[in-house]
Amino acid sequence: MIKTPKTNLTTTQYILCGFFIVIFVGSLLLSLPVSSASGVSVPYLDALFMSATSTCVTGLVTMPTITTWSLFGQVVILVLIQIGGLGVITILSALMLSLHKKFGIRDRLLIQDSFNLTSLSGLVRFTKNVLVGTLVIEGVGALLYMTVFVPDFGAKGIWISVFNSVSAFCNAGIDIVSEASLCAYALDPIVNFTTCMLIILGGIGYFVWWDVIRVLKNVRQRRARTFQSLTLHSKIVLCTTLILIIAGTIGILAFEYNNPQTIGSYTLAEKIEVSLFQSVTTRTAGFATIPQENLTSGASVLCLFLMFIGGSPTGTAGGIKTVTIAVITVSIISTVRNKEEVVLFNRNIARQAVSKAVAVTGISFFTMFASTVMLSAVTDASALDIVFETVSATATVGLSRNLTPYLGAVGKIIIIATMYLGRVGPISLAIAFNSKKRSPNVIKNPTEDISIG
Repeated sequence: MIKTPKTNLTTTQYILCGFFIVIFVGSLLLSLPVSSASGVSVPYLDALFMSATSTCVTGLVTMPTITTWSLFGQVVILVLIQIGGLGVITILSALMLSLHKKFGIRDRLLIQDSFNLTSLSGLVRFTKNVLVGTLVIEGVGALLYMTVFVPDFGAKGIWISVFNSVSAFCNAGIDIVSEASLCAYALDPIVNFTTCMLIILGGIGYFVWWDVIRVLKNVRQRRARTFQSLTLHSKIVLCTTLILIIAGTIGILAFEYNNPQTIGSYTLAEKIEVSLFQSVTTRTAGFATIPQENLTSGASVLCLFLMFIGGSPTGTAGGIKTVTIAVITVSIISTVRNKEEVVLFNRNIARQAVSKAVAVTGISFFTMFASTVMLSAVTDASALDIVFETVSATATVGLSRNLTPYLGAVGKIIIIATMYLGRVGPISLAIAFNSKKRSPNVIKNPTEDISIG
C-alpha cells in the first residue's frame, strides 16, 4: 500500500506534491558534478529548469542536452521523463506491483485521479496494461531507431535510440542526437515515421489503445464493425487527432512552401514529409526537424493553435486536449443553431462535460496569458517569440523560437512555474486548493437572466 500520512490533503494534492518532490530531487541530482559532462556543477537554476522540463515532459532547455550532461546526468533525465510521462502515482503503483503489495482504497483513488478516471473498478489491471504497453511500444521504437542511429553513432546509438524512444513516447521532445534536435534527419523516413508513431501513440491516451484492441478482436471474430463499435471517447479522440494532423500538415505546407529557410528547396514529397512531422510534433512533442525561429508568421500562429490543443486525455501529452476542443467546438455550433443539446456521433454530451471543457480551456488560457505578460516584462524579445515560448510551456510542448537559452533568471523561474502548471493541469490545481466544502443542504440563490454578447 502507498503510505500516506493522515492529513486533510486530497488525492489531487498528493499528485501535485508528488510531481514537486520529483522535480526537486531531480534538480539536486542534476546539480551534482557527476551529472555534468565537464565535471563541474551546472548552476542550480539550470539544473532545476532541466529537472522541471524533464518531469513535466516539456522539452524546453536552457543548455544543450547532448553536450551539457554526462551519461549519469542523461540517465537521471531519462528517468525523470519516464516518471513525468507515466505519472508519479503510476510509477509508485509499478513498485507496489513488483513487490506484490495489495492496493487499498487510497491507492485506487490516487490512480483514479492521476489518470482522470471516472470509476474505481479495474484500476490495478489498467495500471498493469499501461506499464506493459508502454514498455512494448518504447522497446519497438528503440529498435526502429537503432537501424539509423547505430550505423551513425556506433554502440552509442543504442543509448541514443532508447533515450529518444522514451522521450518521444512521453511527448518530452528532449534528445541527445545533436544541439539542433532532429534537423539532420529531417528527410530520414525511419526517424520521421518512428518519432511520429511514438508521439501519436503516447498522445492519444491509454483508453483508446485498449478500446481499439477490443474492437479489432471483435471484428476478427465477426462480432462487430470497427468504427461503430468504438466508445464515444475513442471516436472523438481518433477523429479530432486525424483532423488536426491533416489540417496542420496542409496549413504548414501552404505557409512554408516557398520559405527557403525551412522547406522551400525541398521536393513536394519532402515538403509534405517535413510538414507532417511539424504538425505531429506541435501536439506537445517538441522535436524539431526545421528551426522554429525560421517559420513564417502564419505557420508560427498555426503551431500556437496546435500546441495549445495538444494531445488526448489519459495520455502522455499536454495541452487542453482533443476531447476538450471537440466538445467546445460542438457546443459553440449548438449555441449558434439555438439547440439545447450538445451532440457528438449521435450521443448527447453531458452539461458537466461541457462546463469542464470551458473551465480547462479558460484556466489554461489564463495561465498562458499571465505567463506571457510576466515574461514580456523581463525579456527583451519579439511578442511572437514570447507567446510561442509560453504556449509551449503551458501545453508542455518544448518547441522554441530559440528564446529559452537566452532567458534570464526571472524568465527561467516563470517558465518553470508555467511548465509545472501545464503538466499537473490548471483545472486540477484549482480543484486541489479549493478547500471549501459545500453543504448538501445549502440554500440556492435565485436565478436571473443576463445579456451575453
